[in-house]
Amino acid sequence: MITADQAIAALCRHVQPGKATQMAAYHKAPRRYLGVANPEINTLTRSWRQMLPPRDRLTLAQGLWQSDIHEARVAAAKLLTQARIRPDDAVWELICGWVPDFDGWAIADHAAAAGARRITADPARLDLVETWTTSPHLWTRRAALVMTLPFTKQNHPTPVELAARERILTWAATYTEDREWFIQKSVGWWLRDLSKHDPERVRSFLDKHGENLRSFARKEAAKYL
Repeated sequence: MITADQAIAALCRHVQPGKATQMAAYHKAPRRYLGVANPEINTLTRSWRQMLPPRDRLTLAQGLWQSDIHEARVAAAKLLTQARIRPDDAVWELICGWVPDFDGWAIADHAAAAGARRITADPARLDLVETWTTSPHLWTRRAALVMTLPFTKQNHPTPVELAARERILTWAATYTEDREWFIQKSVGWWLRDLSKHDPERVRSFLDKHGENLRSFARKEAAKYL
């Protein structure tokens, strides 16, 4: 077993002088920054995943997240970012518990990568994700699209994948009227990725809803059309 304190100590051995100040200025979220680059976090979390059984990975991820240290939260998400976890209900529950804590794109996107694998493993979880679309919390609303990006990737989606894609596009349609920059960006991102696999569906969406998108989001959505 590796404790959160031990894992944080391991992260601290990879601190780059001056980087913490740069990270704090860039990310702006008011928390502690160690100054550790993502490649070092990747190396550590990969070794921890190989070393620890699922229950211990879950405990470590929870402890790292609760520390509220930037790199520790990134590491927590990376610990749980893998396709095959069985059973995974506890992992999904923990990730969902993180969503209200999101306060910036960087940590949110790492956590979303972990959550996305749990949603594709069980698309019935979209029922819960749909409730996020009307949250007053900006980052929860955004997470609904970022965590469902895998449904943009199929050239020949299964009926379940196609139904999920169409369902998420109805969320995106409501988001076009949300003027928050990060929400508009998430719509543009989702449509841009879908356009690589189903350009006609994106054209149809833009014909119907494109005028509601801010210009930068519309440009992002049409980038590959």
